[in-house]
Amino acid sequence: MKSLGRWLLWLLLAGMALQLFFVMRVALMLVIDPQSTAFMRSEAWRIAGQSITDDDKRWRWSAQWVSYELISPHLKRAVMASEDAGFPEHGGVDWTAIQAAWNKNEQRQEQLDKRAEQLEKRLAKKPEAAEAAIKALKPPKILGGSTITQQLAKNLLLSGERNLLRKGQELMLTLTLELLLSKQRILEIYLNSVEWGEGVFGAEAAAQHYFKKSSSKLSAHEAARLAVMLPSPKFFETRQGSAYLSRRTATIVARMSEVRVP
Repeated sequence: MKSLGRWLLWLLLAGMALQLFFVMRVALMLVIDPQSTAFMRSEAWRIAGQSITDDDKRWRWSAQWVSYELISPHLKRAVMASEDAGFPEHGGVDWTAIQAAWNKNEQRQEQLDKRAEQLEKRLAKKPEAAEAAIKALKPPKILGGSTITQQLAKNLLLSGERNLLRKGQELMLTLTLELLLSKQRILEIYLNSVEWGEGVFGAEAAAQHYFKKSSSKLSAHEAARLAVMLPSPKFFETRQGSAYLSRRTATIVARMSEVRVP
């Protein structure tokens, strides 16, 4: 029992030390611009490895920090309109958005289950065909309801693992970011570190890559187009002519005037 108690004590101390490390890292961001995130570094290793093992894969990396004032107000509004319209008001977690996402996920799963049940009945005499058809059904896209602060927390210091422990740590880091940094600073770091394509990170790199101009010169339509790409940047990078991208861009442009920039 004493041995178990010591192990539990060491685990507790290790957890406290980790939280202190995160707090110190976030506190440094008050005065120091973070030039990379954990996600950026992992992507750099992945791309570098591919460029070495694959002769047809060229190394490509673009990331340049620019101050908040040099990022187009259009992009700030577009990203908030697309990703987190309530960013200026919430404390890091938008519980209403999470509940809405949960409800939509349940509805989509129910629709998938109903479709599978219909296939099973229709192909009752052909069980193998029914099983194959059900397996071929595409699983519903899971909506997360994550805020800009939560996305930053996930990319900044955490791994890409998906488990309850990591989600708990993400919540702690989210609250730390909100406690120590201003909304403007959080948005500045986010826009300078978010992924916008294969090896393309931050607003300046994205503006140069897609529109050959500085991020400060982005028009409302260009900014909205970049914002729409954020959930799946690598996917949309190779599908710039997507009809969905065009429709969603128009929707975000219409919403931008309602967004208040910190």
